[in-house]
Amino acid sequence: MPFRLADEHIDQFHTQGYTIFEKVLPPSLIRDLRRVSDRAREVARKEGGPQVQRLQPVGAHDIDQQPFIDYAELPELVDAISRVLTPRHRHGNRDVFGILFEPAERPWSTKWHRDERDTFEMDLSAFDKVFDHMDYFNQINCALYEDGSTWIVPGSHLRRDLPREVSRFPDRPIPEPDFSDRTREEAEVLGLEYCRSLPGAVRLRLEPGDFALYRSILWHLGNYVPYAPRATLHDIADTPEFFAWRTEVKTEMRRRQEAGIPMENPNAPVPSAS
Repeated sequence: MPFRLADEHIDQFHTQGYTIFEKVLPPSLIRDLRRVSDRAREVARKEGGPQVQRLQPVGAHDIDQQPFIDYAELPELVDAISRVLTPRHRHGNRDVFGILFEPAERPWSTKWHRDERDTFEMDLSAFDKVFDHMDYFNQINCALYEDGSTWIVPGSHLRRDLPREVSRFPDRPIPEPDFSDRTREEAEVLGLEYCRSLPGAVRLRLEPGDFALYRSILWHLGNYVPYAPRATLHDIADTPEFFAWRTEVKTEMRRRQEAGIPMENPNAPVPSAS
């Protein structure tokens, strides 16, 4: 049955911070994207080693680009994104998006984070200005195989950190979890325990062809195991304003670093009143 956007998708995105366009990719496109992703995995591991997580951006590599063009132009996706967000939000820029893969050897997990605030040592005033603006921070995971790697805290995009979240991660920037001294089985168990350690965390479970649109300022992470094949398009629903903001922030970060100017409270926790 062809995908049809429902009011529930729109409501869920704006209230919970995410929604899933179920089976929106047609089987023929899944096939083509899997084929090119197999090649992309080979390129990524040749460049970055067996534990590499991604190849990004796809447009910078010598792989077949046509399936990515077909993904960017898929009418059902263009329509759904424009209705959940606006017609100005566009996905599929091959100079931006990448593909996420499973590690070849050991389980591992990213840290719990909110994008930009916890992934760059940036001046938080720039983040605060656009925190709740819908032109910014709209991220995409589009699964080509079953994918249960992503965990989120629904609704956290609408607020600052709760006291219990600040208590869970009192050190900023938040440290990366390190399971390197554990066996593969121990690392897998500890990774799941780490995922569940943030109150309210839930796991996103995507089937092949599912497209998750979510606010990247909500709490989220990725937790990966080598025995589960993964090829997930990692993209954004971009706008000219978001592009300009990213450029401005990176330019300011570079200027401060070159001048030896410290950031103003980079990555500091900002608790909610509740």
